[in-house]
Amino acid sequence: MRTLVVLPTYNEILNVELMLRTLREVVPQCDVLVVDDGSPDGTANLAEEIAEDVGQIAVLRRTKKSGLGGAYRAGFAWGLEHGYDHFVEIDCDFSHDPNALPSLLSAAERHDVVIGSRYIPGGHIPQWSLSRRMLSRGGNQYASLMLGLGVADSTAGYRVYSKRGLELIDFETVSADGYGFQIEMTYRAKRAGATIIEVPISFTERELGESKMSRAIVVEALWLVTKWALERPFGRGAH
Repeated sequence: MRTLVVLPTYNEILNVELMLRTLREVVPQCDVLVVDDGSPDGTANLAEEIAEDVGQIAVLRRTKKSGLGGAYRAGFAWGLEHGYDHFVEIDCDFSHDPNALPSLLSAAERHDVVIGSRYIPGGHIPQWSLSRRMLSRGGNQYASLMLGLGVADSTAGYRVYSKRGLELIDFETVSADGYGFQIEMTYRAKRAGATIIEVPISFTERELGESKMSRAIVVEALWLVTKWALERPFGRGAH
């Protein structure tokens, strides 16, 4: 597989060097594309310096902060133009352990969509409170029930997509962001007949830098799930 790791960044100066060097060590067969949303802290400049040092890294500069979904759409489009077969989603803050990536890539040899899941046997979120865990798991169960996903962790952001999977999803027309983006990608994949598998991962909180997640992104995701569910009987929704 010719694989591209798509790494969205915004003000990740404290994490980007270690993440890039770790990826080069853990998955030396993969190339990396840093998609930077105009970070004022110099993230893109540092990424380019690391690229010169270790190789197999490209930096796609965007002019402004446009959201996670937009960054991934841009990264996927760049990768398809450059002939890649598989595409990895991963956070730069180490909440997704790069050392788990080989297991996801192994599953990607047989499936269109591989989801690094917190909510199947073997998955863990060691640092979350019970209330936060219940809120997240409840949201995932709601999405799965309302949309018929059959997926335990549709909001997960640690994934591998095949080229075929992205084409089935028609990713360029996916409009949601944050959690909503991940759910919409999952929903479209399910509806299009893509093969989906979940692989257990351990999810940890970032130690450096600030979280980009907000209450508005969570509310957007829940609203979109309800909207798509209401549109399902009419053959519409998330298209």
